[in-house]
Amino acid sequence: MELRQLWKILLRWWWMAAIPVVVVAGYVGLTYQRPPTVYQVVMRFTAGGTPASTLSADYDRYHAWLSSEYIARGLANVADTGAFAEAVARRLADRGLDIPVSAIQGALVTDYAESVTVIYLTWGDGTQIVPLAEEISAEITQNGPTYFPQMGGVGAIARQVDTPIPSALSPSLRAQLTGPGLRLILAAGVGLGLVFLAHYLDPMVRDREDIERLGVTILADVPKRRRR
Repeated sequence: MELRQLWKILLRWWWMAAIPVVVVAGYVGLTYQRPPTVYQVVMRFTAGGTPASTLSADYDRYHAWLSSEYIARGLANVADTGAFAEAVARRLADRGLDIPVSAIQGALVTDYAESVTVIYLTWGDGTQIVPLAEEISAEITQNGPTYFPQMGGVGAIARQVDTPIPSALSPSLRAQLTGPGLRLILAAGVGLGLVFLAHYLDPMVRDREDIERLGVTILADVPKRRRR
């Protein structure tokens, strides 16, 4: 089908394509609610160990800095796991907060740089985020190195270097428009489907091309009268 033919079909049935878009746009306009504010806490932890003396003081210092890089990387990876989220959930249960493990794991994003583990906690409840951040911090500082069997006897530790203070994050313009935009796009797709369905079921002969597709030879045609 040529583009010119598609354009004719759209011009003929444009109102049918517009109906779903208008209905959905009206529904979105009446029911739209601004996405809720979420809260975020950024926590940083230094990590390191005290390995036994080996060859020289200079080498020991280098080894300590190198091991701290690995520990920081390892703690960042551990904080993404389900085992870590389960441990945090148990701590919260002792405080009377019942939060699903999957919710805790999904709220954490981790990173590491220069022997520092960084944990980003994003949460929708401003009253829960501080206890949640405190228990995450406690699990990291108290039990973080114990997740690695090779750390036994090394004296690996993790220390929090900033206070977990939540900050409110206003929803971005993209977050506000994503839901309504997807609905309108789906409505437009449904409208186009209705247009082509109407064209397929249309029994009327509307132009020369429709007759020629039936295999009928046209000897002459009467042009439309043009208005002056």
